[in-house]
Amino acid sequence: MKLITRDTDYALRAICSIAKSKNKIVPVSELVKELKIPRPFLRKILQLLSKKKIFRSYKGSGGGFTLAVPVNKIYLLDLIKIFQGPIKLNECFLKRKTCPNTKRCALKKKINKIEKYMFKELRPVTVASLLAKDKEG
Repeated sequence: MKLITRDTDYALRAICSIAKSKNKIVPVSELVKELKIPRPFLRKILQLLSKKKIFRSYKGSGGGFTLAVPVNKIYLLDLIKIFQGPIKLNECFLKRKTCPNTKRCALKKKINKIEKYMFKELRPVTVASLLAKDKEG
C-alpha cells in the first residue's frame, strides 16, 4: 500500500511549480521540462485538476495553466481523494461478508487508531504549508 501514489505526487509537484510562477500562465511544455514527467501522463493529471477547478486552463498559442484556488486552500487530503479515492487503512479481508469478529477484533481497533492519527496529521497539510517548508530548506 502506498499512501501517496505517483499520480498524487505528480499532481502535487505540478501545483507547486505553477504556484511558484506567480499567476503566470504556465505551458505544459515548461512543466514537462521542469518536472521530467512524460507529457501524456502530465496532461491527464492537469486536465483532471482543471476539471476539479484547481487549475484554470488556457487553450491555444500561449496557453497553459494557472491556479484557480489559493495554495492555502489546496489540501493534500483532497488531492489524495481526487487521484486515489478515499483513504481506508482498515478494510476487512472479508470485504462484503459481515465479519463475526467486528466488535472484538484487536487489529481493527489498532488500525482505526492509526487511521485517526494519520488523518489528524494530514488534515492541515496544504500546498502553502509545503511551499513554506520548501523555502525553509
